[in-house]
Amino acid sequence: MKKLHLPLLLIALFAASQGFAATQQEKMKTCNADATAKALKGDERKAFMSKCLSMTQQERMTACNKDASEKALKGDERKAFMSQCLKKH
Repeated sequence: MKKLHLPLLLIALFAASQGFAATQQEKMKTCNADATAKALKGDERKAFMSKCLSMTQQERMTACNKDASEKALKGDERKAFMSQCLKKH
């Protein structure tokens, strides 16, 4: 019975790592797009990418809230912006 658990565990770990890799790939893509939109280059781009890729959910929420406030968004427009912003971070 114990021999059966190892293959199942390996399959589960592989599946989880594939999901994580896809999430990281999407995050990298988004951070790259943001850095390009901000026209960042060299060390400034490297620093931005490092920070962008390591942001926690709370940090993303804070950054998106700040951006929405700077744009003076309210109501449904703010909700839509926040939703999109949190997906891309």
